[in-house]
Amino acid sequence: MLYELATLSCPLLEQDGVSDCAHRWVSDDDAAGRLLGAWRTEIGELSRVVVLRSFESMGELQHERNRALTAEHPFGIEGASVQLAMESYALFPFLPDIEPTTFGDFYEIRRYWLKAGGIAPTITAWERAVGPANVYTSHLIGNMYALDGLPRITHIWGFSSLEERMALRRRHYAEGLWPPKGGPEQIERATSTICLPEMWSPLH
Repeated sequence: MLYELATLSCPLLEQDGVSDCAHRWVSDDDAAGRLLGAWRTEIGELSRVVVLRSFESMGELQHERNRALTAEHPFGIEGASVQLAMESYALFPFLPDIEPTTFGDFYEIRRYWLKAGGIAPTITAWERAVGPANVYTSHLIGNMYALDGLPRITHIWGFSSLEERMALRRRHYAEGLWPPKGGPEQIERATSTICLPEMWSPLH
């Protein structure tokens, strides 16, 4: 299974319209892939709508990428006030496919830009850590490595509240269960964004 994260950046007052257009785009009869999640950023990089989809094959993903690249109005975008970025990912091989479910009201999207050659040791570190830290990692929706651009990973988490997130991280850090040993050494730059699910998001 392959994944795409599409991020639409827009003026604050245009978010509702951009979200509606993105929903129509991924629901179109010609659209390939499966919608998994859609969020609006709340803390971090603001005024962004993020859409997560899965694809059965590289051919299916490329078909949808070509549909966007050759469209006059990809994702319903009209005008220069909205910008679109599309990223392709593969899931860490030991993790189950991402499926729509209910995690809560708060989602976190974390991106780590890694050193050259850093993806393999990062996957190994995470595989060792996920089991012992299962109380925390049960909130992990998925961790993926990028198939394009700079070496990087993106992991998405779901929580019922920010307090729940902080309590889990504090506990697992104190017990030495998190972060994955050998993982942070690979990171060159990191960002974290808190998002709220859109009404049309299967992950909610």
